Amino acid sequence: MEPSLVERARSGDREAFSAIAFEVSDGLFAVAHRVLRDFDAAADALQVALVRMWRDLPSLSDPSRFEAWAYRVLIRACHDAIRARPPAGPQLHLLDGGRAIVADHASEVVEREELDHAFRRLTPEQRAILVLQYYRDMKLEAIAELLQIPIGTVRSRLHYAKRALRSALEADARPVITEIDVR
Repeated sequence: MEPSLVERARSGDREAFSAIAFEVSDGLFAVAHRVLRDFDAAADALQVALVRMWRDLPSLSDPSRFEAWAYRVLIRACHDAIRARPPAGPQLHLLDGGRAIVADHASEVVEREELDHAFRRLTPEQRAILVLQYYRDMKLEAIAELLQIPIGTVRSRLHYAKRALRSALEADARPVITEIDVR
C-alpha cells in the first residue's frame, strides 16, 4: 500500500480512501469469509470494517502499517459479527425450483461439511489464527504483529485452535449410541 495514498486518505481525501478500499477489499473479504463461513456475513463484516477504517484512519500513526491495521479492524468486525448472531442451527439452502444438486465428489463434500461444522465450533480468536496461518500463509511473527499480541500467545492460540478443531472433528465422527429395549 502506497503510504502517500494512505496519508491523503488520513487527511480526508475520499477518492484516496476509495482507491485504498478497492485495493484491499478482495483480500479482506476472503479472510472474513474464511472466518465467518458465510458470504453475506463476510460482506457485512467487510462493510463494517471499511466504515471503521474511514472513521479511525486519522488515528493511524504509521501509514506504512495500513494493511496490518486494516486486517486488525476486519478481525474485530468478524468477532463482533460472530458474537451478534444467534447460535446456528442446521442450514438449508434451496435452489431455484427446489432442485437438488448432485455432487460428483460426494466424499469431498462430506469432508468439507464436517470441517465447516467443526470450524464453526471454534472461538473467533481460534478461527482468526487458523485463517491467518493457513489461508493467508502468514508467519507467526507477522500474525503476532498484526493482532498486536505476543508471539507466545499466537503459538498458544494456534496450538489450542488445532486441538479444538481436531476434537470437534473426532466428536462428530463418533457413532451415536442409543439404548435399545431388548425385552
